[in-house]
Amino acid sequence: MTAELVRGQNHPVSRSRVEIRVSAGTAVLALASLADEQGRYSGPEALAHPGAPALPGVRSPEALAERHTYAVDLDAVPAGVHKVGVVLVLPPGGPVRFGAVPVSYVALADPDGAEIAGYTLTGLDAETAVVAMELYRRQGAWKVRAVGQGYAEGLGALLADGGLPAPEAAALAAAALRTASPGGGSEAALATVPTLAGDLRAPRTPDEPPAAAPEPPDPIPLPAAPYTGTPGPAPGGDTAPPAAGGPSTLNYVHPRRRPTSTEPPEPAPRAAPPAQPGRAPVPVAGDAAGWSMEERLYNQVWGMFEDLARAVAAYRSAVEFADARMDRELDEVLSDPRHRLGGSGNAARDTARARRDELVARARAVLDRDLVQLAAEREVVEPALPAAYARWDNPVWHGHRIPEENPLALRLGDLHLPERPDLRIPMLVRVPLERGLWIDNGRTGSEAAMAMDTDRLRRAAMDMAVACAARLLAAHPGDRFSVHVIDAAGAGAAALAPLVRAGVLAGPPAAGAAAVTATLAALTRRVDLVQMALRAGAPEDLPPDVDTAEQLLIVHDFPHGFDDRAVTRLRYLADEGPAVGVHLLMVADRDEASAYGPLLDPLWRSLMRLSPVPDNHLADPWVHHAWTFEPDLPPPGSRVLDQALELIAEARRPGRP
Repeated sequence: MTAELVRGQNHPVSRSRVEIRVSAGTAVLALASLADEQGRYSGPEALAHPGAPALPGVRSPEALAERHTYAVDLDAVPAGVHKVGVVLVLPPGGPVRFGAVPVSYVALADPDGAEIAGYTLTGLDAETAVVAMELYRRQGAWKVRAVGQGYAEGLGALLADGGLPAPEAAALAAAALRTASPGGGSEAALATVPTLAGDLRAPRTPDEPPAAAPEPPDPIPLPAAPYTGTPGPAPGGDTAPPAAGGPSTLNYVHPRRRPTSTEPPEPAPRAAPPAQPGRAPVPVAGDAAGWSMEERLYNQVWGMFEDLARAVAAYRSAVEFADARMDRELDEVLSDPRHRLGGSGNAARDTARARRDELVARARAVLDRDLVQLAAEREVVEPALPAAYARWDNPVWHGHRIPEENPLALRLGDLHLPERPDLRIPMLVRVPLERGLWIDNGRTGSEAAMAMDTDRLRRAAMDMAVACAARLLAAHPGDRFSVHVIDAAGAGAAALAPLVRAGVLAGPPAAGAAAVTATLAALTRRVDLVQMALRAGAPEDLPPDVDTAEQLLIVHDFPHGFDDRAVTRLRYLADEGPAVGVHLLMVADRDEASAYGPLLDPLWRSLMRLSPVPDNHLADPWVHHAWTFEPDLPPPGSRVLDQALELIAEARRPGRP
């Protein structure tokens, strides 16, 4: 059975002779790279391309094509090679970015044709070169890992990132692209090589500080989506590429504007007094652009997320620069016989390490300054957030009333980085949800999940689903959502008790195969009827028994109780439902659903994966940090969830004005 990998996931390779197959959907240049344990290339001989397709143990394709096959003999790979990379590059004169072409699929197979592992490269946008997959040694054995690391600057940037000097990387990239050009390198095609090879600068001098983190592009008003990348778009502004719960890029895209509205914006918050010389400005809640305080706070959270990503990226870049410079200086010391024979070697090594520590300390001081400012901003923003954005322990919930308008977004949890774990940025997703949510209750998703008892993990996942549903209901007008639950085996009854007790469900949880079929059939019928009414231009002509409210379907412990027909209907709801107001919230273990094989892969890829325990499976759209996600749950012993559900039930009582 094929192991469907997500970004960063690995799988053991038990065969020495394997094939790598690429299906790209457009003509691409397929290369192979050989790297050492640190991922560094030794020189031009470390890259196989159409002009030099054979490397020890690896042979890369020799022509542009949509489909490629690599032949790999792992026993023949030199002992000094620890990583064999699969590199895909858009050719000169072709598409200008991977985000504009169909997603590529890379598979590892045995010579008989059976696939061992596969990976769908979702989440790509401006990249023109990408390391799709790699085979690597670990404790004497080979494994395959889904990588999906792209470079907008092209193949030259990819090679330079692997340790080749900038001029050598640019020359090698140009040579590889030249072999892919029509006619072996026509002038028209070769004119694009410098751009595709990467705008590489001359090497930095040893004392030159590292370049600042690249400025992210201005936010573009886009349809709400939790990711950019997969079939659909990525936080912070999804790319992790959300293939089956893999690293996904977050999307804090700015809210839709109101181009035809004449309504004036709300008054801006009172400006803080000017900062005294040498001191950071005093943060103010709502200090961002927007038509309302809710929108300003949303955009301010987005800006905090961006600022933290950029600050940490600059720090990590400085540390890498300091480490690389120290390594270079130590190499020079060791290569000089005078230092080996005399007593000056130790002094030179101490000097190199001292320079490295000084650079790191300076970078850390800058990072700490930025983190202090962001922490101060969070301290004033968090108490000002509306209920839809606020944590469950925020006092705003105690004075909450069911709103008359829909919110812009909902909070699902918090995001943080290892450099400052206590500095947590709210993770907001736009509503209406354009993609369903999948809460992973499997133990293989993260280290925290593996360390947790199975029953406790499953209960935590269901508690998280109930909290998400309650927040969704409480943040919308009382009649805006109808909630359905499928709990085929009845295993989620304890966690579902607050929803059942408050009477906010459209009906009792569906238990047993017959009830599962009936619930899915009713929602599928609603999707079909609404689609037909919209196509006919008569959305008001729906049958009287069709519920026009938004629908939320909570599915617990999938695929228990699902036959093939039910699985097909669930996939249909995941794909077609969000556009017509039917939203999916699944609680499932993907490993348990693997018996269905590739049938369910499109379903997992279409959902946004969340976790009931801390997990670093989300990425930002700028520098692709691995952000740790932690769900937001009501405090133990608190009645805040019950109080919110009571307000919802009260708002739905017949006769209430």
